[in-house]
Amino acid sequence: MRALPLLLCLVVVLAGCRTRGEPSVREPAVPAPPIVAAPPTATRGEFTIEADKLDTWNAIGQIAVRTPGVDYQGRAQMLDLYSLRYRGLDFFVLTKALPAAQTGNRITTKVTATTLAGKPLEDERVAHLLAHFQRELPAEIASVRARQAAERHAKPKAKAKAKKARTSP
Repeated sequence: MRALPLLLCLVVVLAGCRTRGEPSVREPAVPAPPIVAAPPTATRGEFTIEADKLDTWNAIGQIAVRTPGVDYQGRAQMLDLYSLRYRGLDFFVLTKALPAAQTGNRITTKVTATTLAGKPLEDERVAHLLAHFQRELPAEIASVRARQAAERHAKPKAKAKAKKARTSP
């Protein structure tokens, strides 16, 4: 008698595992959701340069203040950005170091422009300014490096003069 409930449970389980044939009436297929393209993550004026991020950031600032029509509004070195206004458009110029594995073990920096909300910026004015930056950056980076080297070289001499002045009677 105890085997009867166990046998019935086994029959019910096996009946549930039985595969059925094709249903005689097909259900309408559910249409696939439309594919939505992701927003662009790059801008037309985005470019890379083989240089250190800090050198690139410093050089962009120097070029920006000398470029006619560019209104230098501010900067944030910790965020690697400049806030600029060019031909009536406010935007950020960002510098970002790229991973060495991605660039063949070369020190490379990506320069791009974004809206004030951080979205990619697709505008002819910005593309024009970034193309100007790209042309001017190699020479300006060399100039920034030379200026920094001269400042480092001058510091020990200034310290020696100050020390000598303190020790003289």
